[in-house]
Amino acid sequence: MGSSFSTRSFLKRFAWLSIAAAISTIALKTIAYLITGSVGLLSDALESIVNLVGGIMALSMLSVAARPADKEHAFGHSKAEYFSSSIEGMLIIIAAASISYTAIQRIIFPRALEQVGLGLIVSTSASLINLGTALVLAKTAKKYDSITLKANSQHLLTDVWTSAGVIAGIGAVGLTGWNILDPLIAIAVAINIVVTGVGIIRQSIAGLMDSAWSASEQDQLERILDPFLTEGVKIHAIRTRLAGARRFVSFHVLVPGHWTVDKGHHLLEQIEAEVIRVIPNANVTTHLEPINDPASWNDVDLDRDESNGIESDKPK
Repeated sequence: MGSSFSTRSFLKRFAWLSIAAAISTIALKTIAYLITGSVGLLSDALESIVNLVGGIMALSMLSVAARPADKEHAFGHSKAEYFSSSIEGMLIIIAAASISYTAIQRIIFPRALEQVGLGLIVSTSASLINLGTALVLAKTAKKYDSITLKANSQHLLTDVWTSAGVIAGIGAVGLTGWNILDPLIAIAVAINIVVTGVGIIRQSIAGLMDSAWSASEQDQLERILDPFLTEGVKIHAIRTRLAGARRFVSFHVLVPGHWTVDKGHHLLEQIEAEVIRVIPNANVTTHLEPINDPASWNDVDLDRDESNGIESDKPK
């Protein structure tokens, strides 16, 4: 369990990387906007401000998630990561509203673009910084199962695609002279940002609602438990939930009534150790019951696999 907390502390350095990248891109994109007067580039700069706020939020929540369990939080602070991703999702939507407002103002009051070539060079440099940072965050998020870094990387990748669209739009304005393309692309950018923001919020809410493990993870759990189903042993009432990178699972182990407490306890220790060996970030709770007592079957989940005696809450 301690390794989970130390891992969260280690991940804070990647939040600092996100913050540094955001500051750099804000400066570069603001310069690009001032050079060209492009509202598309302004929208890009505004989203980078959201990136900065998101990075700061990620840093603070990873700091909370790194705290060990205490009396008030016996299961740790892992869910703090969901707050970071949900707030970042809301900030993304706020940024989209600001972009849309600015773009509509530019449609009403048109303005010609200036020094397009130089502005695009500066903006492209900022996008490359975001792309490199996003790829590093995505790789780290996958390795350490961090929803905070995953949300941050998704946001930065959205920023990259946004910048690509803006750059293409400004290039089109330079080639055609149609200044209307600039604010229209900015509005399209805003819509794309909203979609990403909503997706991040939905994922965060699912985590806060104690969602079950994915189907593949539950299949893995069943493969771990299968070898223990010998000598009349059955396992049921499997319940799983996610809390950031941590995996919680509880189940009942039914054994023949003539077994001694010592023998049953030894079996449970073996099962718990094997689950944790295969899934290091798992928190396992087991309950020993005599298989011949009808009361032992009162808490059976509906999704029961009669072939191996395992019942689980695996999604349909």
